[in-house]
Amino acid sequence: MTSGTHQPIAIAPRILDGLRTRDDAGAALCPCALDTEGAPLRCCLRRSRAGERISLVSYAPLRRWAAEAGVDPGAYDEVGPVFIHTDRCPGPGPDAALGHPFAETGALRVFRRYSGEGRITGGTLVRLPDDPGHAQAAVDRALHTAFDDSEVALVHVRAVEYGCFLYEVRRP
Repeated sequence: MTSGTHQPIAIAPRILDGLRTRDDAGAALCPCALDTEGAPLRCCLRRSRAGERISLVSYAPLRRWAAEAGVDPGAYDEVGPVFIHTDRCPGPGPDAALGHPFAETGALRVFRRYSGEGRITGGTLVRLPDDPGHAQAAVDRALHTAFDDSEVALVHVRAVEYGCFLYEVRRP
């Protein structure tokens, strides 16, 4: 489990409210209900359940962070697809602090590091072990390693298969 030092951050409710009107690519919301489970929801940091109303929206996580920090991400700004609940949800549950979301065993994850100026300072590719406890520990180790570099202000955790942004972790 996590040490409590590096907490995943879900997309903030105020940002979600805006994305539910127009996403970061300017598109209107297009809700759907999936018959299957498993879409990674960035609003509550869990997998979707069959029948939930969700939407796939374009999201620019570094742009959003850079605007808060008063920096320009330059060419590192990118927009990509994320799943969110179509309607407001309560956000991450109390068990979210107990582990890293989307730490499926055997999955490939990239931990992309950014400086306080919004520039990439490196990245690490990690294949999560097959044992769930070891997968959580591998994520925690990757985050500790990333933040050992004093230049790193935040880390974006992404799925390698689709390049999807999963969540952000900021310097404690």
